[in-house]
Amino acid sequence: MNKRKSILVTGATSGVGYALTKRLLAEGYEVWATGRTPAVLKELKSEGAHAVSADLSKKEDVEQLVAKVGLLDAVVFSAGVGTFERAHETPDEAIEAMMAINVIGPMQLTKLLLPGMIDRRSGHLIYLGSQAGKVATPKASVYAASKHAIIGYTNALRMEVAPFGIHVTTINPGPIDTPFLDLADETGIYRTSLGKHLLTVETVVDSVINTVGKPVRDVNLPWYMGITSKLHALAPTLVERLGRKYFMKK
Repeated sequence: MNKRKSILVTGATSGVGYALTKRLLAEGYEVWATGRTPAVLKELKSEGAHAVSADLSKKEDVEQLVAKVGLLDAVVFSAGVGTFERAHETPDEAIEAMMAINVIGPMQLTKLLLPGMIDRRSGHLIYLGSQAGKVATPKASVYAASKHAIIGYTNALRMEVAPFGIHVTTINPGPIDTPFLDLADETGIYRTSLGKHLLTVETVVDSVINTVGKPVRDVNLPWYMGITSKLHALAPTLVERLGRKYFMKK
């Protein structure tokens, strides 16, 4: 591995993004870390990261971030928010936040970073999607919609940029044991009901690390959820009926 490959990680101040940033630094990458928690950014900077405070729901922050990072070898889009609630009970501000941070922000950042990668004819864009983007479940309608959007976007983007030597990957994990889960479902019911089925942060980080620089289309975590999504595409009504007990865990 080229020890000085330059990688930008969004959402670097919490969860998967935080753990990934620390792993990349430990493995010798040049890391640009962005997030919204000053104390954590300060910590990451002390460990060698280029730390940039940015809110990806604000276009001006996205533009300023791109102006600072310059040319990159790879980008990992791990910033994300979620609220698990029934569609008619989801607050407007939560709907807007999920669309702004999970969808619009990554699209705007991609748009601004692509010209440099196209000129150089290399690069790797890695998006943290979700199994929710393949199989939607109750109380996750808006969150699932945001992840469906990213999967659709990357499927088209992948074909657009392939002639320029640019890879596009989606990592689609199931529920992960991170603070995201507690924020998305403040009742704690979902975390409790999933128990040992929660993915560890390390599992997701390993998947990203193993993907960097490789022409991988997508990764499903855990692997058996990839089978579920394929079956759902073929027989959605049957899968939803058979999986109702699991899908209703929120």
